[in-house]
Amino acid sequence: MRRLEAMEARPYPIILTSDFSGLKVAINEATCPSAIMIITDTHVGPLYLATVKEELGEGIPVYDYAFKAGETSKHLGTITEIYNALLAVHMDRSGLIIALGGGVVGDIAGFVASSYMRGIPFIQIPTTIVAQNDSSMGGKVGVDYLDHKNMVGAFYNPKLVYTNIRTLGTLPEREFISGLAEVLKHALIKNKAFYDYLLKEKDKILQQDDRSLIEMTYTSCKAKCEVVEEDAKELGLRKILNFGHTIGHALETESHFNLLHGECVAYGMVMSAYISYRRGYIEASHLKDVESLCRAYKLLAPFGEYDSHSLLQHILYDKKKAYGKIAFILLQAIGQACIKNDVTQEEIEEAILYVRKTCQ
Repeated sequence: MRRLEAMEARPYPIILTSDFSGLKVAINEATCPSAIMIITDTHVGPLYLATVKEELGEGIPVYDYAFKAGETSKHLGTITEIYNALLAVHMDRSGLIIALGGGVVGDIAGFVASSYMRGIPFIQIPTTIVAQNDSSMGGKVGVDYLDHKNMVGAFYNPKLVYTNIRTLGTLPEREFISGLAEVLKHALIKNKAFYDYLLKEKDKILQQDDRSLIEMTYTSCKAKCEVVEEDAKELGLRKILNFGHTIGHALETESHFNLLHGECVAYGMVMSAYISYRRGYIEASHLKDVESLCRAYKLLAPFGEYDSHSLLQHILYDKKKAYGKIAFILLQAIGQACIKNDVTQEEIEEAILYVRKTCQ
C-alpha cells in the first residue's frame, strides 16, 4: 500500500492498495457520517457494490443508487434523479456520498455532493485508469450540457480517494488502454524520468502487475497533485493538465462518444506536439517520442474521417476559453509544457491533417 497527501486548500489522503480491506478505517479517519449513499453505475455496481457494502459493515444506514453506465448519463437529468433519491432517504449534511466507479461516476457523484444542501462530504473509490490517475483528484466535478462536455460543474474536493488497483482487472482491454493516456500525459508535461519509467515498465504495466501499477499510479497522482496544489482553480499552471484535451474533447464530442476519452486525448497530444514542433518549440525527435510512447501503449488507432470544420466548432465552445481565447497546451521538451493563447485555426487544421496521415 502507498499513501499520498493531496495538500490543497482542503487536504485529503489518496490511498493506493490492492483490496478493500482498509476502506472502513480510512473513511472513519476522514469523516464520521450518519448515513452513506453509494453512487455507482450499472456496470460497476454488479461488480463491486456488494463487496464495498460488506466492508462498510453495519452501524449506519448504507443506501445506493445506480444510473445507466456511460457518458450519455452525464447530464442534469441524472443529477435530479439522485437528488430525489437522497431526499427519499432523508440524507442531510452529516451524510456521506461515495463515488464508486470511473470518471463519469466521480463527476456526477461529486457534483451532487457539491450542490446538495450546498455541499456534503464525499469520497472517491475510482475503478478505472482515468479515475485512479486523474479525475478522482483535483476537485473538478460536473456534467455535460447540450453538446458541450463538462460545461456545468464545480471545484469540490473529496474527503478521501481510496484506490484498489485490482478493480482494473475487470476493465475491458480497450478501456484499460484508453485510460493510460492520462498517465502518459502526466509524464509528457511534468516528468521526463516518469516518461523513461513508462517505456521501461511497459510490459509489466500492460500485464497489470500489482507493484508496477501501484508505482505508476503513485507517480502519476503525485505529478497531478503537485500542479493542483499550486493552482487549485485552474487560473494558470493547472491548465497544463489539459494537454491533449482541447482537441481531444472536441473529437470525443464529434465521434458521438464512440471514441473513448483516452483515445481522443492521445490524438490530441500528438496534434499538440505537432503544433509545438511546427513552432520550433521541440525537435522532430520529440514529436516522434510522443507518438512512440502512445503507440507503445497501443493507442493511436487509424484516425477516422472526422470533419475538421466540425472539430473546430467544438473547440470554439471549449469551457477553458477566457477573454475569447483558448489556452492551448504545447510542449517545450519531454516533461515540460507551456501555455499558449495564440494557436490559430490554421495550425489546428494542419495538426488534424498530420494525425490523419500518420494514424492510418
